[in-house]
Amino acid sequence: METFFWACFAGGVLYTIVAVILGDLIGQAFDGLLDFLSLDGVDWLQPMTLVGGITVFGGAGIVLLEYSPFSQVVILGLSALTAIAASIGVYFLYVRPMKNSENSSGFSLQDLSGKLGEVWVAIPSAGYGEVVVKVGPAGVTSQIAASYDGQPIAEGSKVVVVEVKESTLYVAAVDLGE
Repeated sequence: METFFWACFAGGVLYTIVAVILGDLIGQAFDGLLDFLSLDGVDWLQPMTLVGGITVFGGAGIVLLEYSPFSQVVILGLSALTAIAASIGVYFLYVRPMKNSENSSGFSLQDLSGKLGEVWVAIPSAGYGEVVVKVGPAGVTSQIAASYDGQPIAEGSKVVVVEVKESTLYVAAVDLGE
């Protein structure tokens, strides 16, 4: 039983060392070859929680075998409970918050329809200018814009994106009563 616990502990530590030192190199070498192994639909089955649990299982088993008077069956159960508790802790204290903190600044031009923006480069009646539009929680984008109704729009004016065609935002001036 002691060999089994040592194997779990050593395997977890070895996996961690290899993942930290060689993780990016291995990922680039296989370039998506192992993507079928991904468990994207099941959030709690992350390598960090699984390998962390196996490592804690082995470590708890080693400590309990050495310092407790319990039988091997009880030690096996206590080690499993400790590993489950550690995995749950890692998931809720690290993995889940990190997943929730991931923000993307990616957007589609079509998503900009209806958004408010500000003219940075004046838009002539029959030409192009530039507008800045807020995207996502903390991002902005600068895009080529034309007047939707053919009216010139001065720099600094507030506008609304009416339509997006051929990578150009067609905007109309708005008065927000400021």
